[in-house]
Amino acid sequence: MMQAVDFLVELGTEELPPKALKKLAEAFLEGVEKGLADAALSYEAARYYAAPRRLAILVEQLATQQPDRSTQIDGPPLQAAFDAQGNPTKAAEGFARKCGVSLDEIDRSGPKLRYLQNQPGQPAAQLLPGIIDAALAALPIPKRMRWAARKTEFVRPTQWLVMLLGDQVIPCELLAQSAGRESRGHRFHHPDAVTISAPTSYAEDLRKACVVADFAERREMIRQRVEALAAEQHGTAIMPDDLLDEVTALVEWPVPLVCSFEERFLDVPQEALISTMQDNQKYFCLLDANGRLLPRFITVANIESEDPAQIISGNEKVVRPRLTDAEFFFRQDQKQPLESRNERLANVVFQAQLGSVYDKAVRVSQLAGWIAAQIGADAGRAARAGLLSKCDLASEMVGEFPELQGIAGYYYARHDGEPEDVALALNEQYMPRGAGAELPSTLTGAAVALADKLDTLAGIFGIGMLPTGSKDPYALRRAALGVLRILIEKQLDLDLGQALEQAVAQYGDRVKADGLAAQVQEFVFDRLRARYEDAGVEVAVYQSVRALAPTSPLDFEQRVMAVQAFRRLPEAEALAAANKRVANILAKDDASVAATIDAALLQEVAERTLAAAVGQAQARVAPLAAQRQYQQALEALAALREPVDAFFEQVLVNAEDQTVRANRYALLASLRGLFLGVADISMLG
Repeated sequence: MMQAVDFLVELGTEELPPKALKKLAEAFLEGVEKGLADAALSYEAARYYAAPRRLAILVEQLATQQPDRSTQIDGPPLQAAFDAQGNPTKAAEGFARKCGVSLDEIDRSGPKLRYLQNQPGQPAAQLLPGIIDAALAALPIPKRMRWAARKTEFVRPTQWLVMLLGDQVIPCELLAQSAGRESRGHRFHHPDAVTISAPTSYAEDLRKACVVADFAERREMIRQRVEALAAEQHGTAIMPDDLLDEVTALVEWPVPLVCSFEERFLDVPQEALISTMQDNQKYFCLLDANGRLLPRFITVANIESEDPAQIISGNEKVVRPRLTDAEFFFRQDQKQPLESRNERLANVVFQAQLGSVYDKAVRVSQLAGWIAAQIGADAGRAARAGLLSKCDLASEMVGEFPELQGIAGYYYARHDGEPEDVALALNEQYMPRGAGAELPSTLTGAAVALADKLDTLAGIFGIGMLPTGSKDPYALRRAALGVLRILIEKQLDLDLGQALEQAVAQYGDRVKADGLAAQVQEFVFDRLRARYEDAGVEVAVYQSVRALAPTSPLDFEQRVMAVQAFRRLPEAEALAAANKRVANILAKDDASVAATIDAALLQEVAERTLAAAVGQAQARVAPLAAQRQYQQALEALAALREPVDAFFEQVLVNAEDQTVRANRYALLASLRGLFLGVADISMLG
């Protein structure tokens, strides 16, 4: 019976980089588990611990010994191993030497010489130092450090090492530390050594020394306490996941405290205050019930202070200069109108071949005005917003807080007395900012957002800088998806082909215009395929619409939804198959098919019935398709199933008489034309 005991390794270090702590711990665990698997050491469970000064792995019920393994080594064939007299050849002697045994120990019962080598399993205690060493060496550390006069390197200088298998220390040295059973507690509350009595008591032994070693537990403690303190202040805390992870990685013994700042700072755009408090100070900001910033924030101390007021006032002192800077930039920027900054942008390059940022603003302005007219927005206001769209890039505020581009423009435009939708458009031009992010709320904003993205697509494609598999420096895929989402989700009807022709024309001879609009349009509609796949729409449905090349994404979407609904009808399969058959018949015929059906040439009952049904369907479906009621159109066409089936059963399409045959082709072409008013459903078969 193989024995199993718990195993613990803890590497103590100087403070680890907070943004990387969780990733380091996860990678350490992965490396240890891989090493154990490669060594065939079984265990029940493994988990990591991670705090600012330590990375640890606990493995429960680890086998103390590898299982014995036998490997079979095949040698030369028997006829090559012995001569006619039965004496061993050089090949046989060489094989025995390679196996490190005499020829008598080699098995010669099969067609080849064979040696079974039994490898007794090694004790886990001998293997673990190598496994841990390899896992540490494989950690994703961009820059390793050396310290003192040592040659060893790690992300931070190491301080101690605990390695326990059961209750025994595994004697070894890793990263300049000799293994023992002594860890250390909290840097201030319990700087002395902490003896780890057994691997499973690790977390409790450290908790008594004011260290919460479990990353997830510490994170949850912080989250709950911050939420409770925020509620006491009649607010809610902004807790982005990555900020919560970073704060968790900065403290061993978390103590959240409420601090405040002067109310006068609330005159500054709250996005700037939140940005500086989160990014620079790692504070959690508080919002009131209306989503407005409260003059409070929560800091997470790493110490249970006897005088928390000291810590609070220290944090309040530190944050004041930051907020004062933001206030200063905001006031400075407002001293001159937003529009005047375009002068500075005339000297800032957007892209070397495509001109300055000001040139881009002028193009966006003209294109936004054109788009606004198409989608029922105010062309003058869209053009105005386009002209101001890049101005805040030359502001002090965006210089200091780049993430406020668009937001700063909104505040300055309002300050200058621009209409509300023009001001909003300056921020909405960047929407959607990522997958699933919010869309512009105004039509003016939608026009500018579309113009900005289409201008970038036309320009970057126009100088041949197409995105490759992994590289897309101008985020062209995101721009294309953004265009599609705005048009489809906001139900805006825009002919993308025409819009792109406008965008290309504005560049003049800066781009290779030939075929460019069509190339970009293809790229944009290709992005729809992935969008539909994610939404569970089959590729065949997408392709049946793509075959007709609609130029309005909204129209494309309406057709796809109609085909998706049509697929569920009982008649769908038979009609898709019939369409495929018709398409194949018509494809084989080189002669041009007549546009009208000659009733006098209809001989069989089934073809007369079908012709009558097609005629009725045309009268019914044409107005539906014209109003884009595609689903109702396809539902009406479902009634053709019976006459179509009957036609193919009873009528020979390729009749002897050439005029009769041509007339039947014309009938099939008009049948197919009905469906092609919505999609090419032959592709569904």
